Amino acid sequence: MRNLKTIVIALLVAFGTVNAQTKKVDAAKSSINWLAKKVTGQHEGTVNLKEGNLIFKGKKVVGGNFTVDMTSMTTTDLKAGQGKEKLDGHLKSEDFFGTEKFPTSTLVFKTIAAKSAGVYTVTADLTIKGITDSVTFDLATTANSASANVKINRTKFGIKYGSGSFFDNLGDKAIADEFDLTVALKF
Repeated sequence: MRNLKTIVIALLVAFGTVNAQTKKVDAAKSSINWLAKKVTGQHEGTVNLKEGNLIFKGKKVVGGNFTVDMTSMTTTDLKAGQGKEKLDGHLKSEDFFGTEKFPTSTLVFKTIAAKSAGVYTVTADLTIKGITDSVTFDLATTANSASANVKINRTKFGIKYGSGSFFDNLGDKAIADEFDLTVALKF
């Protein structure tokens, strides 16, 4: 009986994934742009995708997983010699993303609901600095690309530096808890 149950489960898994197609994301042609705000302004930059896949069943997205190279994080709104190196170093430090200890972050799709043709509402497990929390965002897909705008609350991943939610009297030194990612994926 136990062997029969194992065979039935194996067949269900096999037949359930026959039509599934994994599309590997071309990391070199894809982009992730970030935008972080503070009381006195904002900064923006990029971080590189290391690898990723979207899983389709027919034309419908049924899964996905991604790894981001946090060591590639860089600021694009500052020039070399004008604060860029200082901010890049601070973002990679333990105050923020601790990239020496945590060189990658991951995103794994958990639930996917069709919203309209080629658009899905995705809830995924995001892991930053070894801490996992869920994020929800809309994902738009075409035959060879996908895009998303993702809002992340950094404090849920232990990144509390300059947060008015945790520290008093920051005044104009306060940094917003949320930052935005604009993601453009190419297959």
